[in-house]
Amino acid sequence: MALTLPVLALTAGEPAGIGPDLCIALSQQALPCRISVLGDADVLRTRAVQLGIAVDFVSGDSVPAHRPGALHVRHLPVAVPVAAGVPDPRNSAHVLALLDAALEGCLNGSYHAMVTAPVHKAVINDAGFAFTGHTEYLADHSGTQQVVMMLAGGGLRVALATTHLPLRAVADAITPALLDAVIRILHADLQGKFGIAQPRILVAGLNPHAGEAGHLGREEIDIIEPALERLRGEGMNLVGPLPADTLFSRIRVEPCDAVLAMYHDQGLPVLKYASFGAGVNITLGLPFIRTSVDHGTALDLAGTGRAEVGSLLAAIEVALEMAGRGQGIA
Repeated sequence: MALTLPVLALTAGEPAGIGPDLCIALSQQALPCRISVLGDADVLRTRAVQLGIAVDFVSGDSVPAHRPGALHVRHLPVAVPVAAGVPDPRNSAHVLALLDAALEGCLNGSYHAMVTAPVHKAVINDAGFAFTGHTEYLADHSGTQQVVMMLAGGGLRVALATTHLPLRAVADAITPALLDAVIRILHADLQGKFGIAQPRILVAGLNPHAGEAGHLGREEIDIIEPALERLRGEGMNLVGPLPADTLFSRIRVEPCDAVLAMYHDQGLPVLKYASFGAGVNITLGLPFIRTSVDHGTALDLAGTGRAEVGSLLAAIEVALEMAGRGQGIA
């Protein structure tokens, strides 16, 4: 029975952050799957002692069914000792090695999905690595030309047309080709990975009041609406472009399957407020399943026992739901 359960790779993330805390907290949960934590076993043991949680650490190539009180760990060593709350750029290569190992395992079928704990982008960049986030890294290293970041929680799914860009660069990035690619991925994965036969997607405008008929910008008229109209012609149910300030209240009376926001801080503040710390970050368009927590490394909470595990549990639940629909399961 155990060997029929899906296998998830859980990357422990920034070792000085709350990633190890979340992994230790996970050891106390009953979950219907097999989980292999990719991280430094000594860091995890030290953090368990610091948190006062007894954990039976298991190793080996075979990943057993997850059980409360135990944690399977695939040991990938850090470069220098770790102090909770104090990141060291010299461990950045270790953080990226966790992602590489999870990605390789997903591509070769060893794992049915990967779930990622938070990393610290600035620390990785301080080490000399060009890194803008999990989403872009996994796309690049899996040879995927276009991916879509989507967060889910609080009854909402919010996808992003652009991700980690400075605000002044967003308008130039919104092109017909980008919107076409993003919407096609979003539509296809809502069907294939979420089982929604005819997804209804609300699309936000870029400018205040969706451009106010061109008086506050022409992106809606010249770029967004024509892109939507072409895809509607293929049978997609796309509503918009809509003013972002009223779009989410509209959902109360006109439910939808997802919202497409034009940029990071247009849609995610609403979702994170609605999800109350239990949001899930999902990368669409990859040749495997990847979910993540929707928060950062919380260095000030590392080792204190105050880190909340809700978002990680939600990320695992979504990964299992997606895997259960046959995505990537041999």
